[in-house]
Amino acid sequence: MRRKNTLTKKQLDVIEDLFAGELDEQAVLEKHNVNARLYNKWQGEDAFIELLEKRIVAAHRQSAAMLARYAPIAAAKLVQLTQSEKEETARKACLDIIAMQPSPTPAPKPQHPEPNTPDQPQSLTPQTAAKILAILAEENQEPDEKS
Repeated sequence: MRRKNTLTKKQLDVIEDLFAGELDEQAVLEKHNVNARLYNKWQGEDAFIELLEKRIVAAHRQSAAMLARYAPIAAAKLVQLTQSEKEETARKACLDIIAMQPSPTPAPKPQHPEPNTPDQPQSLTPQTAAKILAILAEENQEPDEKS
């Protein structure tokens, strides 16, 4: 008889296939001949849930690393798109740049926030960003283009 804190080979195989990315949950269960009742029972077992949660955390960490690795490339492409001849493309690129977050985990806020100083960045609402872009677009028009 197996100990309560150990997983069977079938449980380990199911968890592995859930994260292999080739099959959805139902297909994985069918592949391993696991019915919903048994799978629900496994989800009540501490060892199964613990390993499943560890794999979820690891998958999220891997995704965050991949996004961080490609963020500079994506940002550079967005900057290039701001110069697009297609107005709508340039506008959307500007909005995307304005909306970009500097990091996925913001720094902790101080206990007693100080008043805003000139060196502190301000958050822009989409409406404010749109107004700024409209003003900048007007400034870049030729004098004879203005109505």
